[in-house]
Amino acid sequence: MKSEYYFKFEDLKIYQKAIDFGEGVNTQIISFPKEETYRLASQFIRAADSIANNIADGSGSTDAQFNRYLQTAWDCAHECVVCSTKARLRNFISNEQDEKNRGEIAELAKMIASFKTI
Repeated sequence: MKSEYYFKFEDLKIYQKAIDFGEGVNTQIISFPKEETYRLASQFIRAADSIANNIADGSGSTDAQFNRYLQTAWDCAHECVVCSTKARLRNFISNEQDEKNRGEIAELAKMIASFKTI
């Protein structure tokens, strides 16, 4: 959906990929058992959504502040690795889905690292 209101960070490919990853995680957690709603499912979606949130939050800041937000986004990406692994180990997602998640996370982490100015 195109909006008549424009925010510069929305043009960043890294932001767009982070948004897509978060939406993919949201689709995955729908099938998690009900008792996981406030446990692993909640942790996974919060970490995934935080990647895009931190990119957006820091985008209008100074380089030093943006780097701090990018570091937090990078940390959240790595937290998603743990969540995906635990979801696989608990049989909430397949090995193939975990591998897909890991590939997307690896790409995001590389993009975040290369985006940093320091």
